[in-house]
Amino acid sequence: MTRQSSHWGDFDAVLDADGNLQISPDPRDAAPSPLLGNISANLRQRIDRPYARRGWLQSVRAGRAPGPDNRRGKDEYEALEWSEAIELAANELGRVIAQQGNSAIYGGSYGWGSAGRFHHAQSQIHRFLNALGGYTSSRQTYSLGAARVLFEQVLGDDRPLSAPTSWSALAGTELFVCFGGMPAKNAGVNAGGITNHATALHLREACQRGARFVLLGPQRDDLATELAAQWLALRPGTDTAAMLAMAQVLLEEGRYDRAFIEQYTHGSADFFAYLSGTVDGVPKTPEWAARLCGVGACELRDLAREMSGRKTLINLAWSLQRSRYGEQPLWAGLALAAMLGQIGLPDGGFGHGYGAVGGFGTPRNPLPLPTLPQGRNPVGDFIPVARVADMLLDPGGAYDYAGERRRYPSIKLVYWAGGNPFHHHQDLRRLSTAFAQVDSLIVHEAFWTATARHADLVLPCTTHLERDDLVASREDRRLRFVEAVCPPLGQSRDDYGIFRAIAARLGAEAAFSQGRSERQWLEALYEQWRQQMTPHAMPHYPYFRAAGECELPAIDEHTVCFADFRQDPVRHALKTASGRIELFSARLHALGYPDCPGHPAWLGPGDEPEPQAAAYPLSLIANNPASRLHSQLDHGAFSQASKIQGREPLTLHPRDALALGLEAGQVVRVSNHRGQVLAGLRLSDDIRPGCAQMATGAWYQPGPDGCGVDCVHGNVNVLTSDVGTSRFSQGCSGQLTRVEVSAWHGPVPSGNAHGAPGRKHS
Repeated sequence: MTRQSSHWGDFDAVLDADGNLQISPDPRDAAPSPLLGNISANLRQRIDRPYARRGWLQSVRAGRAPGPDNRRGKDEYEALEWSEAIELAANELGRVIAQQGNSAIYGGSYGWGSAGRFHHAQSQIHRFLNALGGYTSSRQTYSLGAARVLFEQVLGDDRPLSAPTSWSALAGTELFVCFGGMPAKNAGVNAGGITNHATALHLREACQRGARFVLLGPQRDDLATELAAQWLALRPGTDTAAMLAMAQVLLEEGRYDRAFIEQYTHGSADFFAYLSGTVDGVPKTPEWAARLCGVGACELRDLAREMSGRKTLINLAWSLQRSRYGEQPLWAGLALAAMLGQIGLPDGGFGHGYGAVGGFGTPRNPLPLPTLPQGRNPVGDFIPVARVADMLLDPGGAYDYAGERRRYPSIKLVYWAGGNPFHHHQDLRRLSTAFAQVDSLIVHEAFWTATARHADLVLPCTTHLERDDLVASREDRRLRFVEAVCPPLGQSRDDYGIFRAIAARLGAEAAFSQGRSERQWLEALYEQWRQQMTPHAMPHYPYFRAAGECELPAIDEHTVCFADFRQDPVRHALKTASGRIELFSARLHALGYPDCPGHPAWLGPGDEPEPQAAAYPLSLIANNPASRLHSQLDHGAFSQASKIQGREPLTLHPRDALALGLEAGQVVRVSNHRGQVLAGLRLSDDIRPGCAQMATGAWYQPGPDGCGVDCVHGNVNVLTSDVGTSRFSQGCSGQLTRVEVSAWHGPVPSGNAHGAPGRKHS
């Protein structure tokens, strides 16, 4: 039996006599994630050897430089020997660098390829490309693109994300006001692994001691049933209106903390003038908000009054900022918390992400972790991560980001290792068109994802089950050594080995590998880390490896976000222009962006900016799945058990299904002006009428020619909008859109979402 670790938690693994993987959760984990049930899929339906797309391969073998090609995603593949695959990758990288420069390479990776510290695909590809002279990079994440940029502006840093108030410091919280909830499904994962799933326990303990929970959002199951939460079923995208209305009640009735506002915030006069209607003639009353949100004005007014008299934590789910104008609910929620005056105190204040990821609310260990150095990137070009299609479709085009005017570089080669943009990006027709514009797309993958199916050169990589590694996250208390469960499957190699071979062909092997093997790197990373840990005595590497783990030094478990600022706002001034929490930003006001003004504002429904929205009656929520992490291991047993007739489920309220003549379990067409997907219908009273819910992460599988369906498997990002949250942060806005749902008549098109595309062995 071998100890292993993943984003979903630690587990013991063994291969039985038939070569099947048997796993059991770490017995020390209080609540193991059910997503561990997908892991056995790591051994199935793998990419067995290197492949090249036929049209691209014919060009390079004939000595012609490749170019844009709309056959990507439709072409057949030819099997290669590793020697030729390495030569092809090196030659194409060398050609682009020589002819176009390093800025013509985009290094794509989303970092969730492994929980390991060495076999971390994002670190590996960045180190590799930096060894070649650099690359065009990306900033921020799809999860938090709007949040981090906004917080830097109005708080000076991202401490609600990086240093939230710990659960132990919320032991006296009386009222949890949860915009978007705290879904248990999200708390089950952590990018660096997780050894103990405790979020549900913390929430249960709070409920048992008498804390009250209020959930504001269109889905009742965003909080556990056992918490007995009051559900205010807001229309999707109207959270900002509800927050402004409650802030207006505090202002009008004199229930806000005047002393806190005067001492710790900046710009309250401008914000209060907006709340009262002085700016635009529209007081932001509960009656005004009720018409937008679809909940009672009395409920909003009563909640505002209750918050002002109790120890209240306002928590905003990460999903709130993944929609058009996604900065506004974050800023409005922060302003509302500031008016309550509990920021910087135990048992209350402001949170952004409790329940969003495993370990959130556990104090982050400030001590270093073993980390693979990525080197220095001399190329200054970058994009906000969610603007990749814009970059490929509009080389040289202008864009705004964080108050700067920039231009997209001209990309000729995309190199992707770790992540699947056909999961996390939006408007997949547009993304497919964008990838058709480059000369070459090189991908490391273990499975035939849609990204691999669009690639020109596919290099098969191992999974965490086939690698030794160091595993830890800043929210955890143990550094673990994990061993490979089995040798590499087929001809797969780890990312490090692939990059090392290509670097050798390009004369950069020494810069990339420093002459170290995988085993030597693991020991070097650990020993370098151990030296940094002085005066904390950590075991030498042989002892650590033999034990399998070591305890990290104890840290203060009781932390309060902004406590230092609260204690002394002069000595611990924020890194904002004013040194305080900015309810009005002079910089944002001066930029003049209509989609991100100088104070929190209602900018209209955030679920669809295009005028075609009126043709589609249902608000669709495209949220994270409960059956898998992102799109990982969609073919795993736990994920497959959630499918309906082999399609991703779509949830409707029974009232909407009745009006549409639909029944649970049937296949339906979900469509808007961007495309059409098939789904299996599920009915629930836990969703607001007029809404639909469909999780992201079903693998993209275009329908047969002539069927009129963009994805027969149910990838919801065919339907979502590829537009930035605002000109300021350019975050992902893929959480909400509008659709119509109708019955699918006739035979259901077959699909091959998880299998291999057409192949030819040379």
